[in-house]
Amino acid sequence: MPLSPKPLDGRVAIVTGSSRRIGRATALALADAGAALVINASKGKLEAQAVADEITTAGGRAIAVLADVSQPDQAAALVQSAVDVFGRLDILINNAAVRRRVPLAEITHAEWRAVTGIILDGAFFCAQAAAPHLMQSGHGRIINIGGWANFAGAAQHAHVLAAKSGLVGLTKALAHELGPSGVTVNLLSPGLIETTDDDPKRVAERRVNFSLERIPLRRVGTPEDISQAVVALAGDALAYMTGATIHVNGGLYMG
Repeated sequence: MPLSPKPLDGRVAIVTGSSRRIGRATALALADAGAALVINASKGKLEAQAVADEITTAGGRAIAVLADVSQPDQAAALVQSAVDVFGRLDILINNAAVRRRVPLAEITHAEWRAVTGIILDGAFFCAQAAAPHLMQSGHGRIINIGGWANFAGAAQHAHVLAAKSGLVGLTKALAHELGPSGVTVNLLSPGLIETTDDDPKRVAERRVNFSLERIPLRRVGTPEDISQAVVALAGDALAYMTGATIHVNGGLYMG
């Protein structure tokens, strides 16, 4: 039986932090697979709307919603916006994150809370609000976006890695709790990702400090490498996979 060219046709997805980089590419890929999209950013309405407009111009359905997912009321409102506009919710991609490089001695309590609030608290608040709708979907999916460094380790990222590591435990807990209702919950862990819009200074620093010989495939990843993996997890082909961590990193980290 041939595969549908639009395997997510009729389904509705939220991608947090989807105005740029991996989030944007993921939203576009999900829309191309047939899903209606809620594009999210904490600020920058024009950027978020531009992604939604790109989807609608191509014949898809999308809205842009500003929400700070570290705040439970705003996370709940984000989820409700999907249901109000599209009538359902099938897929939640917890992608919102900040990755500030800060030495341990300089991480303030406010900095710690800001980073863990967006990455870990945000994923929890969105999942909690989305769960009732996902359980009704028949195709409920939660995909948390982690990172290779929280498995391999990295200096000056204690708050980021702690929050991303927390997503591993959250993924397993939700997989157990929501599994009986048919909802799958997985974590996708990207490797080193670059885009043409990245800060050239940061790219140059990375080239000095990071040898491509560490990556068996000998290249950095693109947002599209990650987005296509997300689409696979969001569909039905991997419906018997839950509680798993999937590394998409060119072999940089082999867990």
